[in-house]
Amino acid sequence: MATAASVTGLVTWARSLVRSPGRLSLAGPRPEAATIPVNRSLRDHGNGLGRGARGGGGSGSLVAGRHGGAAAAAVAVAPAPALSVMRRSSSEESEARWMADAAAETGEQLGVDAGAAGDPELPEPEEQPKAVGGTPTPARRRAPEEGDGRVVRRLPPALPLAPPRPAARALSQLVKSRGWNRGRAYRRNSGSVRPVTVDSSKARTSLDALKISLRQLRWKEFPFGRRLPCDIYWHGVSFHDNDILSGQVNKFPGMTEMVRKITLSKALRIMQSLFPEEYNFYPRSWILPEEFQLFVAQVQTVKDGDPSWRPTFIVKPDSGCQGDGIYLIRDPCDGRLTGTLHNRPAVVQEYIRKPLLIDKLKFDIRLYVLLKSLDPLEIYIAKDGLSRFCTEPYQEPNLQNLHHVFMHLTNYSLNIHSGKFVHSDSASTGSKRTFSSILCRLSSKGVDIKKVWSDIISLVIKTVIALTPELKVFYQSDIPTGRPGPTCFQILGFDILLMKNLKPMLLEVNANPSMRIEHEYELSPGVFENIPSLVDEEVKVAVIRDTLRLMDPLKKKKEIQSQQTEKSFTSKEDLNCELTGGDSEPNPEAHLPSICLKQVFPKYAKQFNYLRLVDRMANLFIRFLGIKGTMKLGPTGFRTFIRNCKLSSSSLSMAAVDILYIDITRRWNSVALDQRDTGMCLQAFVEAFFFLAQRKFKLQPLHEQVASLIDLCEYHLSLLDEKRLLCRGGRPHQRNPPQMNRTAHSAAGSSAPRVIGASKLSHS
Repeated sequence: MATAASVTGLVTWARSLVRSPGRLSLAGPRPEAATIPVNRSLRDHGNGLGRGARGGGGSGSLVAGRHGGAAAAAVAVAPAPALSVMRRSSSEESEARWMADAAAETGEQLGVDAGAAGDPELPEPEEQPKAVGGTPTPARRRAPEEGDGRVVRRLPPALPLAPPRPAARALSQLVKSRGWNRGRAYRRNSGSVRPVTVDSSKARTSLDALKISLRQLRWKEFPFGRRLPCDIYWHGVSFHDNDILSGQVNKFPGMTEMVRKITLSKALRIMQSLFPEEYNFYPRSWILPEEFQLFVAQVQTVKDGDPSWRPTFIVKPDSGCQGDGIYLIRDPCDGRLTGTLHNRPAVVQEYIRKPLLIDKLKFDIRLYVLLKSLDPLEIYIAKDGLSRFCTEPYQEPNLQNLHHVFMHLTNYSLNIHSGKFVHSDSASTGSKRTFSSILCRLSSKGVDIKKVWSDIISLVIKTVIALTPELKVFYQSDIPTGRPGPTCFQILGFDILLMKNLKPMLLEVNANPSMRIEHEYELSPGVFENIPSLVDEEVKVAVIRDTLRLMDPLKKKKEIQSQQTEKSFTSKEDLNCELTGGDSEPNPEAHLPSICLKQVFPKYAKQFNYLRLVDRMANLFIRFLGIKGTMKLGPTGFRTFIRNCKLSSSSLSMAAVDILYIDITRRWNSVALDQRDTGMCLQAFVEAFFFLAQRKFKLQPLHEQVASLIDLCEYHLSLLDEKRLLCRGGRPHQRNPPQMNRTAHSAAGSSAPRVIGASKLSHS
C-alpha cells in the first residue's frame, strides 16, 4: 500500500509539473482529504478539465484526470477563492498526457497494482458511446451516495508535493532513457509549423477543385474570408478582386489585359519582327479596325500573284471568351466583318486548314502553365492537359460548311450544346480526353512524342517571354517597389492546335482557364444537372494542388523540420510514434503523388535567354518612369533616357528627340483603348528604341542592332550608377566596354535566325 501511495503521489506530482502556474493556482495549505460538490450539468469538453460553476457561490472546481492510464488517478483540490482553471493548450496537454503515461509505466516497472492506486470506494469508469469525430469518453466516477442534486466525491488522502525518492529516481531514469527533452523539442518545433491558410471567398468556379486540393494538402480554408491576413488568396477572375497587402495571390496585375487577342498579337508581332523564324508558331494576324485597310490590301496583293489562292480567315473579338462571337470568312469584304467593325474590336487570323485529326475530328489541346515568378522568371508546365474535340467530322472550309461551328471550332462551351457531344468517364474516349491519352495513341503509330513535347515547351517559353515585359510594367504600377503588397503567381491556359505535320500552333492564352470539375447535363429542355467529370477532376485538381505545393509559404520550415526529425529519430524509429501517437509523418507530403508540374524555365534558360531583348528594354523603360505607379513615360523621362545613355549626337539633337517622342506617342495613343493618361507606353518605347538602334548600328540584322544598343545603354547606366556610388563612399566595380560585351552576346546568340522566312502574307 505504501508503494501504491507513492505511485499515486508520483502521478499527481508529474501532472502538476506540466500545468502552467498561470492556469491553476492554489491558495492555502493542502488538506489531507476533501470532498468537493460537483455540478451535474457540467460536461468535460475533451480538454481534460471539468469546469466549475461560475460566480461567487461556486465551492470549487474539478480537474479530471486521464482514465486510460494504468496508474492515473483523479486529482482534486480544496475549495479556495483563488482557484481558477483555464483550458490548456494542445502542447501542454500532450506533455501532460505523456508524463502521465510515463508515470503509469513507472508504476508497472515497480510492480504496483493499478487498482490499488485509485480510490477503493469508487467504481471503475464505464465506456460511453463515441462522440462525433472523437474517441470514447470514459464516464465519471461517482460516489455511491447522492443528495440535494449533488454528487459527493471522496478523494484519497493528499500526498506530499515531492514524490518519494525511489519513484522519483525511477521516473528520472525513464525520462532520460526515452529522450523526453528531444521529444519535447520535437513537439515544440512541429507545433510551430502551423497549417497554411487559404482565403477562397473569391474562388468562384474553381472552388470545388480548390476544396479538394486543400483537403489533400491538409491546409486550412477560409471560405468566407478572414479579418486576419491569410497566406494565400485564391481569386477566380482578377487581381483586383480586393485589396491585399500581404501573402500570395494567384493573379498577376495586368494579366487579363495582356492575354487579350489584340494585346497578345501586338506582343508576339514585336517578337516576330526580331526573331521571325523563332516566332512562326502564331498565325498571321491583323488588328481591326485600325489595320482593316492593310488587311484588304495585303490579301488582294497575294491574290493577284496567285489567282488560285482561296484563303479562309477566322475573326475573334478582342474581349470574347468561350467561343463567343467567333466566325469564319472567305472574303475581307464580308458583310459581317464590315458591319461589326467599329462596334467591337477584333483580331482576324489565317485559318489553319490542315489540322491533325483523330477519329476524323478536329481537336485542340488545353495545357496549364504556372507562371510562378516574373523576376526571376519561373515557368512550370503541367505534364498532362485536356484535349477538346469537335463533334462533327472535319472538312476543309468551303462556302457550304463555313458556318458549321461544331466542325471548325473546338471550344468546349460551344460543342457541349451539340447533340453529338459524348460525355465519358474514360480518359481516352469521349469529346473531352486527357492529352496523355492522345500522346499514347500517337506513340502507337510511331510518332516521336519527345519531339512533340519539346516543340510545345519551346512555344510556351517563347510566348511567356513575349508577355513578360509589359507584365513587369503592370506589376510595378500596382505593387511599386518599397510598398506593401502580395507576391503573385498565376495558372494560364494555353490553347494549342497540332497541325497535320505535328507542328504546334498557338491559338490563344487564357488568363482565367476554367477549373470546373463538373459538366452540365440537360435533363429536359431548360433543365440542367451538374454531373462530376472525372477527366476534369483528374487533371485540374492535380494542377491546383501542385501549384499550392510549389507556392507553399511554409515549405522551408517543413523541410527543416523534416530534416531534424530524420536526424533525431534515425536510431530510434519507434520513439516518434510514442511521442506523437503514431500519426506524425517525417515528410508531410508523403501521402501525395509526385508533383505534376515540370519546371521549364530557368531550366532551359541558356537556350532562350537571347530572346529576352524586349525584357531588357522594359527594364530601361521602368527605370526612367520616374513616378511610382505610372505606366507611361513622359517627355522629360524620355529626354533623361537619351541623355544618360549618351544617345544624342550631331545627327540626333535633343530637338529631334522631342519630335520623335511626339510623333510615336501621338500615333500609339490614337489607337490605344485606355486613354486615362497620356505619355509613351512600353510598345511605343520599343518602336522608338528600334528607330534609334537602326540609326546607330547599320548593316546588321534588327535583333543584333537592338542588342547592341541595349548593351550600350546598360554600359553607360552602370558607369553612372558607379559614379553615384563613389560619391556616397562606396567602391566601384570594373566594367568592360560595350564592344567586348557585344562580342560575347553575339557568340551566345549565334543561333538566332538572320533570314526572314518566306510567307505569302508579308507584314509591312
